[in-house]
Amino acid sequence: MEFRKRVKLNQLQLNSGLSQDGPAVGRCNSSMMLGPERSAGLQEGVRGGVSQLGLSGTFSYSDILPWWPWQQCVSMAAGLLLSGLLAVTQAWCVNAIHENLLWFSQLTEVEREISFRTECGLYYSYYKQMLQAPSIQEGLSELIHDNLTESKRTINLLQRMNIYQEVFLGVLYRLLPIQSYLEPVYFYIYTVFSLQAVYVIALYLTAWLLSGSWLAGTLAGVWYILNRVDTTRVEFTISLRENWSLPFFALQVTAITCYLRPQLTALQQKVMVWLMYVTTFCFCLTWQFNQFILLVQALIIYTLDCFDLLTTTQVTTLYLVQVCGLLSVWLLQFCNSMILGSLVLSFIVSALFIRHCQSGLKTGSLLVRLGKAILHTALVLLLTFTINYLTKKALQLRSDEHIFKFIKSKFALGSTRDFDASLYLCEEAFGLLPLDTLERLAGTLLLYPYIFTLLLLSGILAVAALKNLRAKGGSAEEKKGAADGQVDPFRPDLAYNLLHTLLYGLLAFSTMRMKYLWTGHMCAVAAYGVCGTELWALLFNILRCNTKTLLRLVRYGAPLLMIGCLYYKFWPKLMEELSELREFYDPETVELMTWISTKTPKQAVFAGSMQLLAGIKLCTGRVLTNHPHYEDKDLRERTRQVYQVYARRAPEEVYDILRAVGADYVVLENSICYERRHRRGCRLRDLLDLANGHIMDGPGENNPDLVPAAHPRFCEAIKTDGTAYTALFNKTFQNKTFYVYRLKKKRKKGAKSSSDPNVTQ
Repeated sequence: MEFRKRVKLNQLQLNSGLSQDGPAVGRCNSSMMLGPERSAGLQEGVRGGVSQLGLSGTFSYSDILPWWPWQQCVSMAAGLLLSGLLAVTQAWCVNAIHENLLWFSQLTEVEREISFRTECGLYYSYYKQMLQAPSIQEGLSELIHDNLTESKRTINLLQRMNIYQEVFLGVLYRLLPIQSYLEPVYFYIYTVFSLQAVYVIALYLTAWLLSGSWLAGTLAGVWYILNRVDTTRVEFTISLRENWSLPFFALQVTAITCYLRPQLTALQQKVMVWLMYVTTFCFCLTWQFNQFILLVQALIIYTLDCFDLLTTTQVTTLYLVQVCGLLSVWLLQFCNSMILGSLVLSFIVSALFIRHCQSGLKTGSLLVRLGKAILHTALVLLLTFTINYLTKKALQLRSDEHIFKFIKSKFALGSTRDFDASLYLCEEAFGLLPLDTLERLAGTLLLYPYIFTLLLLSGILAVAALKNLRAKGGSAEEKKGAADGQVDPFRPDLAYNLLHTLLYGLLAFSTMRMKYLWTGHMCAVAAYGVCGTELWALLFNILRCNTKTLLRLVRYGAPLLMIGCLYYKFWPKLMEELSELREFYDPETVELMTWISTKTPKQAVFAGSMQLLAGIKLCTGRVLTNHPHYEDKDLRERTRQVYQVYARRAPEEVYDILRAVGADYVVLENSICYERRHRRGCRLRDLLDLANGHIMDGPGENNPDLVPAAHPRFCEAIKTDGTAYTALFNKTFQNKTFYVYRLKKKRKKGAKSSSDPNVTQ
C-alpha cells in the first residue's frame, strides 16, 4: 500500500477551543472538587519553606487567590468546558488526518477493508461478522463456535481474543436507528476516535487534580495533541487493542489520583472505588496484555506501601480493584486460563498474604526497617513465582510463554534463536526507544519541564521515604496527623503519579511500543510541574524571593506563555499537516482480494503470512490456517510450520505441512520471499533458516553449528515450475506482488512423506 498525493480540495481549519480568558483554580466547598485541598484560612506573610513537598505547600490556594462560591463554580464550569473543547479537537484532528491520508470517504468497500492492516483487519472482521449475522443471537453463537479463523478447529473467539468491543458496537449499530445515514465502518472508526477525546479528558483531569489549576489540564491537552506522533497511532491503526484500552487506563489513573486525595468523605471514596473498578474492568476487557500493564501498577502500589506513603486500607483497596477487574474479565472470557495464570494475580496474592503474616514489618530503626523490607520483598517475589509456576502447571498454561521468551532474549537471558522471540526482537517497535523521540518531545517544550519536575519530585520523595522509615511506630495510619504543626507528608496522589511515570517511562525506554503508556501521562506530569504551586514555591524559597504576588504571577504566566509559544510555533505546522491530502493506492492487494472473492469456493482454506490472512478474512470471509493473534501455543507452532513456504524445504514436506493444517490455497508474497526491509538475521527467511539449523542467505557470518540446506528456498523454486512442484501445486493467480497456488488433491504416486520431526502431521 502506498499513499499518493492528490489535489488539495479545501483548506482545513482547526478550532482548538483554547481560551485565553483569566485562569481559574477549582477549589469548591466539596473536597471532591478539582484541586488539592489546602488550609482554609488566609495566611499572613510568607512562612517557612515548602512542606516536605508533600506537598501541601507554603500557600493554600486561598492564599494566592481567594474565591467566592460563585467564582468557584464559574471556574469549574470554564475548566470543564475547556476540557471538552480540547477533547473534541483531538478527535477531530485524528479523524481529519485519517481521511486525508487515505481519502477514506472515496474508497470502495474492499479498499476500506484493506486499509485495516494486519491484526486490525482481523478484529474489524468480527464487527463485520456481527453485522452480517441473521440475528444478534446467531452472531454471538458464530463467535463462540468459530471454525473460520483457524482451519480444522472450532474455537471460542470471546474466550481467546479481546473482541467484546466489536461485539458491543455490532449490537449497538443494529439496535440504533442510524443505518440509513451512517455506514457501519464510520460508526466503528468514530467510536475509536471518540475514545481519543476521552483520553484527553482523563489527562486534563489528572493534571487539574494534581496542580489545582485547569491551566495545567489545558497545557497537558495541548501537549498531547501536538505530540500526536509519540502519544498515539490511532489514525492508521484504528482497531489495535491499545487504542481501545489506553483511554480507560488513563481514566483509571485519574480515578486513583482522586481516590488518594485527602479529606474525601466516605461516600466520595466509595464512588472513586467504583470508578476505579469500572475503568480497570474496561481496560482489561479490551487488551490481552492487561496483566503485564497491571503488574507494573501493582509494583507501584507495593513500593508506596513499603515506604508508608499509602495507608493499609488504600493499598488493600487498590489491590482488590485490580483483582476484581481481572476476575470479572475472566468470567466474561469464559474462564480464560491466561488471566488466572497471570503474574499480577500471583503477585497480589503473595503481597497480601506476606503482609498479613509479617505484623511487625513497619517497626524498628532505619536499618532494621530496610532489612525487613528487603526480606519482605524477597519473600513476596519467591511466593509470586511459586504460585505462578504451580498455577500454570495445574492449568497446563502456555499461552503467554512467547512473551517471557521475548523478555529473556531481549535482555540476553535466553536463546536468541527461538522463532517466536525473534519475530518480536526483529521488529523496530519492540526495540529500544529511539533518541529522536526525545528530540521531538523537547521540540514541543514538553521534555524540559518534565525532567525538571521528575528530578525534583524524585529527590523529595526519597527524602520523604527515608523520613518515614526512620519514624518509629510506623504505619501510615498511625503517623497520620502525628506531625501537626510540622512538615506535611508527601501527598499520596502525587507519589503514585511520580512512580507511575517513572516505571512506565523505564518500560517505554526498554520497548518502544510501550511508549504510548508513558507519553500521555508525561504530559500531565509536566503540566503539573509548570502550573503547580509547590514546585515554584520551593524554587522561590531557595532563591529567597517567595511572595504571594510573584508565585501567582509565575504560576499563571508560565503556562500562558508556553501555550502562546506552542500556538505560534506549531499552529502553522498543524494547519499544513491537516491540509496535506493523499490517497490510498494498493491495486495488487485489491486485485488479489477481488480474485479470491469471485474465483474461489466460500469454504476454501488459505495459508500465508499472518498479516495477509487477516485481510483475506475481512475482505473475503475465507477460512484461515493462521492469523496475527499470537496468544496461543498451538497457533504459534502452526504459524511456524506454515511459514516453511519461505524456508529451504522440499516441496513434498511443504505440501504435507499445508495439507496437515487443511490448506487448499497458499499465497506467497514477494515482499517476504525477497525481503530487504530488515537486516540480515532478521528477515523472516533468516529466522526460519536459523530455526531449521540452516545457513542464512547472503554474505556474513554464520554460527558454526549451521549447515547448508539440502533444498532450495521453496518460495523461489516453485516459480520455476519444476516437475516436483507442478505435481503438487497449481498456480492459479499472480501479479507483481502475490502468487497463489492451489494444492492438488491427488499426490504423485511414490511421493515420500516427510520424515522431518518438525513437520505437523
